[in-house]
Formats: sequence, structure tokens, C-alpha cells
Amino acid sequence: MIRTDIISKIGRKYLKSNIENDEFSYGKGLKNVGKNYTDFLVDGSRRTYQTLDIRFVMNDVSVLVETKQKLKDSELGAHMEQLQQYAIYERELTGNNIIAILSSTLNDDIMVWTDNTCTITLNNEDKKERTLKTMEEYYDIFHSTKNDKMSLIQNTYALNETLHKYGVDEKIRSQFVGTCLLSLKNGLKYEGLTTKQITAGIEEILTDLLDKDLNKASKLTILKNKVLDSQDVRELRDNEFRDVLNTIKTKILPSINDKSTMGQDLLNLFFTTFNKYVGKKDKNQAFTPDHIVHFMSKVVGVNRNSRVLDPCCGSGAFLVRALTDALDDCDTDEERIMVKKNQIYGIEADETAFGLSTTNMLIHGDGNSNIVLGSCFERNEFENANINIVLMNPPYNGQRKYCNPDYVKEWSKDTKSDPSKGFHYVYYIASKVKTGKLAVLLPMQCAIGNSEDIKRFKRKMLKEHNLDAVFSFPNEMFYPGASSIACCMVFNLGIRHKDAPIKETFFGYFKDDGLIKKKNLGRVERTPNIWKQIEAEWLDLYFKRESRAGMSVNKIVDADDEWLAEAYMETDFTKITEIDFQQTLNDYIAYLVRKGDIYES
Repeated sequence: MIRTDIISKIGRKYLKSNIENDEFSYGKGLKNVGKNYTDFLVDGSRRTYQTLDIRFVMNDVSVLVETKQKLKDSELGAHMEQLQQYAIYERELTGNNIIAILSSTLNDDIMVWTDNTCTITLNNEDKKERTLKTMEEYYDIFHSTKNDKMSLIQNTYALNETLHKYGVDEKIRSQFVGTCLLSLKNGLKYEGLTTKQITAGIEEILTDLLDKDLNKASKLTILKNKVLDSQDVRELRDNEFRDVLNTIKTKILPSINDKSTMGQDLLNLFFTTFNKYVGKKDKNQAFTPDHIVHFMSKVVGVNRNSRVLDPCCGSGAFLVRALTDALDDCDTDEERIMVKKNQIYGIEADETAFGLSTTNMLIHGDGNSNIVLGSCFERNEFENANINIVLMNPPYNGQRKYCNPDYVKEWSKDTKSDPSKGFHYVYYIASKVKTGKLAVLLPMQCAIGNSEDIKRFKRKMLKEHNLDAVFSFPNEMFYPGASSIACCMVFNLGIRHKDAPIKETFFGYFKDDGLIKKKNLGRVERTPNIWKQIEAEWLDLYFKRESRAGMSVNKIVDADDEWLAEAYMETDFTKITEIDFQQTLNDYIAYLVRKGDIYES
């Protein structure tokens, strides 16, 4: 990138120079504040550097850019030494926070250091920084809102209690708070206004956000009928509505920096947390925890070229994660626009869940997502979208009206719910997508294969696709929602299992995700950042296909085998405790009760 383009991109109004050619002399600059630049030379420096190519300053943030024709490996040592010297000068001159950049003038290659240490080495280069940003964006690295997960969880619980007190039904709370947060992020005014005036303002903002959405009418109708015009919202007193909005504005939004990936995750956490507070009759609905969604996205490798489908998208957790991971991998605005417009697809049959996913995607900055209302067995928009990744969590006990009509025809008249426990959804979508990766959450029954319907779909899947991996997940993963015990199956679509180049399937016994149950908070990390460490270990085992006692095993299997690590894995006896033994007994007794072999007294 040539010099003028660099200045234009970062911002000419922030350019600070004190000699010709818009360069900056630290010898001159430090002299003006009574200092000599030679006093701050790095020991052993090969040259006496003092003139920086381009310098930008915005309040207490400085961006230093040193340009080279090419960033050759053989010359990087000298280039980094030079840039480090300028960073030290800048710290002495201003005491500012510092972004340091090496930039090629013959191509778009850059190297960026954002850790503010004035130590310019390969080890602390910020490799996520692949393109130049504006000065405002660099300023935000040091001054944007800091993410605070625990504060967010605590304030979200308190908000839920407030909504309960004000009579907002738990069924619409997630949709309601999501709509409020979305509107506040887009300039909603509420001080001194009535409930009627506030809802009118929210509706106007939603209309603008969905302006270019082909499904705008249906989405607005659902959001309006299910939320804004619901009796619970209409009957909110003016001061109650303002209190809810003020709580979100002052207690929730300050805990979220939505310009960062973690902030996007926290937005999703806030929005979906309210799904945990549903009544008992809705407990069968399994909303996928965000950390599991994150892991599954990493397993299938979502990036800027991915075209992702969730055919049973629910609240949109998989879609939001795919959007976030794909955007994270983008370098240009054009790539980001393409991801939002053409690469994320969702289908949802339930109107309420469809409204949830719509709002969730809007919160994350995607107003033109390809989410449609209807059955995945009827909506076929995705078939020409070149989908190469499927992430899904189908209904495990789907009623007749939600299942594949062709499959339902085979049921006996007494069959009320899906005998395949969601497996027939997987086979149908796999047969339509044909190639790529598919990761799905299914109940343990599907891995064990203890019914003829399940065995049938296991055989059909392996006849056309390869079972790459199966992960056994924590028993209480969905707590406090559904009670199902789930595993994740990963398929390589279009490759027959018997013809797969890697004959063994990877099985992970991933029961400990580092989360524990806490009253009023659901499942939270037992120690700070433990999930990050555990996820890294799980991914490392999977990608290296490593067999480790008590954790993982590789095994050649067919459709008649059990698809679970528990069936093949060696036990690591050094880690077994009395508590583990008692828990195993408890789990086995619970299993016998569910099978009907013994009865509860």
C-alpha cells in the first residue's frame, strides 16, 4: 500500500509531522521537550534511528507506521529493531498508548503490534491484524467498553427478576429484552415517554433495520404480534418500561464491547440466557449453550469462505457463531458484506423461535440474513446456495407436523413423536447439501442405536457419508433447560464411510467442560477462563486425532456399532476418585430407571 493510501486509510486529520514529506523526527520532537533522543537508544542497536515515516495521534493513542518496499524475512530483524526504537521514543515523548505497524509499499502486507509494551518481536505480533484500520478503530483498542462476563450474568439474572415482577411472561422475555437492546443500540429514546410511544419508536427502528430484507413483512409481523403488541408489554406502566430500558442501557450494555469477538459472544449470552427461564412444559426445547456452539464451529472450521446452514435454527446460536467466526476471518468490507448477504442460512418452523433468531442476528449487525420461516423439509432456498457447512441441533421428539412427511407416512397410527430422535433430519439435510462438513447434536440414543429406526438412519448415513468424529458431552449441558444427554456427531458429507481415506473415527469423552451449576446463574465456569483451556485441549486431541486414556480413542466402526467413546476408551485409573465412582453408580441407576429395568420407589 503506497504512503498516501496509508495516510488516507488511517486518517489524515490525525497525521502529525514536524519535518518535510510528512515524516516525524524524534530527534527534533524530543529536543522540544528538553530530551535528547540518543539517551534512549536501545543497547546494541545497529543504527541511530530517529526519523519515523508516518505518525498519527488521537488524544492518548499514537499509531506509528514504518514503511518498507517488502517485508522480507531476511530483513525483519532490522525492521523490528527500528520500529521498537520509535516506540520507545514515542513513550518518552508522549507517554501514549502505542500501536506499531510495519507496512509494505508494494503490496498489502502488514505486521502490527497492539500490546502497548514497546517490545517489537515476532512472538508478540498481533496476527489477527491483517489489514489497516482507521484511527478511531485503533483508539477503540484502548478505550472501548471492557467485556465483563460475570457482571453481565449477574445483571441479566436481576433483569429477569424485574421482568417477572412486572408481569412479563417468561416465554417472551428473551424476545422482549433482545428487541429492547437492539433498539437502544440504534438510538431509541425513552426518557419521559409513554409505553405506547416507546413501542412505536421500537417498531420504527425495526422497520429501518429490516429495510432490505426480503422476509421483512413476516419478521415484522411476528416481532410486533409476539412482543410489542403482547398484553404483557402493552400493560407495562410507563415507568416500568423505562426502568427495563434504563437497566439494559446502564447495567447490560456497559458490560459488552460488541466491536470485539468476545463482545459478540456476550451479546449472544445475554440474549439467550432468558431461554433458560422457561416453564416446565417447554423443558424439552434444547437451546445449545454458546461455549458448545463455539467448539462445534471450530471443529468444522468456519471461515470467510464458509456457507453455513442451520436447518432448525431456534434462537440462532449457530448462525450468530458462524457469522462472528466468518467475519473474524475477513480482511475487507467487501468480504464482510458478502458473508452477511450470501453465506449464512437458517430455517425455523416455530414462529416464536423464528422471531428469536431474527432478533439475535439483528443484534449482531446482520439485517439481511437468509433466515426463513417454515419446515426444512419444505423450504429449499438453501439448495442453490453452495452450502459447505451444516451446524444443527434438531428436535429430539418432534411431533408429526414438524417431521419429514415422507417419513411420517411410515409411522404407526399410535406413534406421536419422532422414532429416530432427530436422526432423520440429519439424513435429509445431508442428502440435500451433499458435500462439506456437518456437525449435529443428537441424544445418546442415536449413538447407541437401540431402536430399529435409529439403526436404519445410521446405516443410511454411512452408506453415503463418513462418520469423522463423535464427542460425548456433559450430562447437564442443557441445564436448566432440556434434560437430554447429547453427543455431537461430525460427518464428512459425500464421502462413503467405507471409502474414507481415514478409516478410524475419532471419539472424544468430553464430559468435563469446566462448568458447574450455580443457583440463579445456571452453569458457569468453576474457575475463570477454564473453558478456554479445556476447549483448546479438546480441539488439539481432535485435530491431531490423538488417543489418550480417559479422554479419546480412534476406532474403526460401522452402523451396527455404538458410536461413543465410552464403548472403546481405556480408563485412566490414576484420575478416578470416590466421587467419580459414586457418580458412575448414580448414572447407571438412572439409566436402568429410564430403561424400565428397575423402578423408582
